[in-house]
Amino acid sequence: MVELLLFEEVADALRGLIPAELGTQRQRVRRYGIKVWFDAVNPPREHYEAQVIGSAGVECATILAIEVGFHAEYPNPADNEAVLARLAAQERRWRRPLGPEAVAGGFLGRPDDWCRVSETWPDPDLSDPGLGIELAARLTDYVLALEPARRAKR
Repeated sequence: MVELLLFEEVADALRGLIPAELGTQRQRVRRYGIKVWFDAVNPPREHYEAQVIGSAGVECATILAIEVGFHAEYPNPADNEAVLARLAAQERRWRRPLGPEAVAGGFLGRPDDWCRVSETWPDPDLSDPGLGIELAARLTDYVLALEPARRAKR
């Protein structure tokens, strides 16, 4: 069982890691994850997440995995594909800081509906005392790498 404390720790660390110049950082912490976005009061369809997911579809995972990265979750799949295409056009900008672990494509579990640029960590030790900081650091990598591409003129 994941304790809320893990993702509360991620939330606390993100407040110090993500530069204020990106806007008002908003967060929604839940038992199995955290959602992060900027400025809007409610989470927009484009946001960052770190979350515990099932092992299905995650290579080398036998029990569970953590996914960390960016999501586009518009109701219309074409809108999500447009977001992914915009990010793909800027890949030279974000690929180096995110590395080959970042997968741009269909959402895990809903590949025909939503899109992502994220990575998975198979079978993490959820009791590892350094996991919260590690997740916060990696989520920060995604924010810093993808926000310029997201905010570029459309």
